[in-house]
Amino acid sequence: MPPTVQSRPRDPRGYPVPAITPWQDEQPQFALTDYGRSADCARRRLCSVCGELMPKGPVWRVVGDSESAAIAAALAAGRPYRNMAPTLEGPGHRACMLYASMVCPYLARPNSRRGRSADGSSELTEHVVRGAARGGSGAVVGFADYEFGITPSQVLFRFLDVVEFLPHESADEHLAELRAELAVPLLPP
Repeated sequence: MPPTVQSRPRDPRGYPVPAITPWQDEQPQFALTDYGRSADCARRRLCSVCGELMPKGPVWRVVGDSESAAIAAALAAGRPYRNMAPTLEGPGHRACMLYASMVCPYLARPNSRRGRSADGSSELTEHVVRGAARGGSGAVVGFADYEFGITPSQVLFRFLDVVEFLPHESADEHLAELRAELAVPLLPP
């Protein structure tokens, strides 16, 4: 576990709570995103997992089956990839996203299913329904940078220029990468 994640607040089971996770009745609402926390992370260039400052340079995120396939196809064809459709998922440190890909039940395995539905109030979340499977593959992807927009109800992200593509069927395939990343001393932001 990245040291910055170790210091996060924990749920009653002892799981660290990501920086963008909302709380209700002193319980974290995993799989949901807190608007204010997400906006703060976007504005201040904070990791959406640990909440710490990300240095200038690449940022990472975990993607699901369809985006992983689109990135793989673009890279195989020698074409650049840019997600023109915005996403609600913010960026993070490489180690934090490798870790998140392994410990989040939905992100970790292709047969994993969502435990809860999003509010469904937008096109971006209408597919996020309880019981939906992640699908065939996922990936931890590094991007040169990100851009964001903050609306009255959402924080939207787009990611620019793939710099690293780490696909997985099961995210535990990233364990060696995570261990290697954690062995590298942190640089100041």
